[in-house]
Amino acid sequence: MARRVSTRQKIIVSVVAWLIALVMFFPILWTFLTSFKTEGEAVASPPHFLMFHWTLENYFEVQSRSDYFLHFGNSVLISVGSTLIGLLIAVPAAWAMAFSPTRRTKDILMWMLSTKMMPPVGALVPIYLLFRNTGMLDNRIGLVVVLMLINLPIIVWMLFTYFKEISGEILEAARMDGASLSKEIIYVLAPMAVPGIASTLLLNVILSWNEAFWTLNLTASQAAPLTAFIASYSSPEGLFYAKLSAASTMAIAPILILGWFSQKQLVRGLTFGAVK
Repeated sequence: MARRVSTRQKIIVSVVAWLIALVMFFPILWTFLTSFKTEGEAVASPPHFLMFHWTLENYFEVQSRSDYFLHFGNSVLISVGSTLIGLLIAVPAAWAMAFSPTRRTKDILMWMLSTKMMPPVGALVPIYLLFRNTGMLDNRIGLVVVLMLINLPIIVWMLFTYFKEISGEILEAARMDGASLSKEIIYVLAPMAVPGIASTLLLNVILSWNEAFWTLNLTASQAAPLTAFIASYSSPEGLFYAKLSAASTMAIAPILILGWFSQKQLVRGLTFGAVK
């Protein structure tokens, strides 16, 4: 009887999980299907799910109107660059807090996390004026710095949690063997925390890729990533749903593919310590 109840519970849990997954995936599926419709079919009521005239016109028009590959390159540079620089800063910081804590370590961590609770618009004016006065508006390097600073608390917190799972005795043994601080981090700590570092990198690439507030306010054309590419299809002339869906599909496809192929590494890293 216990086995039957257990099996029944597993089936219920699986069904509920699939339903939640389908609900979450449906907006992406609907956007994908709408990108192949005409503008008239995109706003038809009742909506057409599969029975419509499939066309690639929206994709051709989106590419002719905007340089997709320029925005794509900006997104790659900004998301990867901000994440790598953030890791270079966060790894030593997380190492110091995990293996050489002080009385203020927890306070510092909480203060860093509290900065994520501030509405971004509260810091927009001073940052915008700083960028304007230093000539950093519509500049890729400026966006890399801003997104790195925005996500740095998350990077430090995740790495700190991962490093806490590693025994400090291993690092002490490396020191006794004559390892310097840099060698201790590079050759001992980093290989042991590869799952955590990899999941941190992937998560922050996704966060930077999807960032819209700062990219829309600090860029114009040259440094605009794919989030600005999507926003360009909402204009005073109207909202073009089919073309907007095509632009959205082209923008989210790379990060969806990355997440799909790296899901095992991401889950492994998250269960390594980030959610404990």
